[in-house]
Amino acid sequence: MTRHPRLLDAFCGEGGAGMGYHRAGFDVYGVDLSAKALRRYPFPSVRADAVWFIAEHGHEFDAIHASPPCKAHNDLQRQWKRDHPNLIPPTRAALISTGRPWVMENVEGAPLLDHLTLCGEAFQLGCTCNDGLYRPLRRHRLFESNAPLMSPGCACSHRQPVGVYGNGGGGQMGRGYKGDLRESVEAIGVPWMSRAGVSQSIPPAFTEFLGGQLLDHLARAAAC
Repeated sequence: MTRHPRLLDAFCGEGGAGMGYHRAGFDVYGVDLSAKALRRYPFPSVRADAVWFIAEHGHEFDAIHASPPCKAHNDLQRQWKRDHPNLIPPTRAALISTGRPWVMENVEGAPLLDHLTLCGEAFQLGCTCNDGLYRPLRRHRLFESNAPLMSPGCACSHRQPVGVYGNGGGGQMGRGYKGDLRESVEAIGVPWMSRAGVSQSIPPAFTEFLGGQLLDHLARAAAC
């Protein structure tokens, strides 16, 4: 039986990032503190502190993805003057300590180093909304890595995007058009998720794209 490289999906939530890496060809294993999120996670997982788990067990995997909570860097949280811990530095330190290839993801404005940006429109993500109009998904996300990764660039158009955030209803809001649960899971491509899960999710298309590059990196390292 062919062995697939193993990837640790840290701060895994309900599995948007993990699904993309799975589609790229990894065997995925998740870790998160939220038992509620893990009930919807589609791969083997453990409930634990993600930073601790990376530091203790990250070296047992071929590659690692980490998505520390973004609330410290979220525009709405800053507007509401809510303080949240910045988990990016300790996560980065834990990732480096493993000696494995890794990717760390977060929102625009997060203090990631030498990052690349992925854009939903570049991956043709979006949905036909309840008013009959098709709206693209932008969902810009930043990715820092110790492996060489490339981005197709931003493809944002003049069209109004569908926003995926928060709870409650959807429709035209002051900040733009907000997707309800049906629109949100269709736009991101995560039909198994709850409203809370999809509002925090990375589109699997993003990590499938990055996962292919990680696999190439692993293959080149093995050949050397």
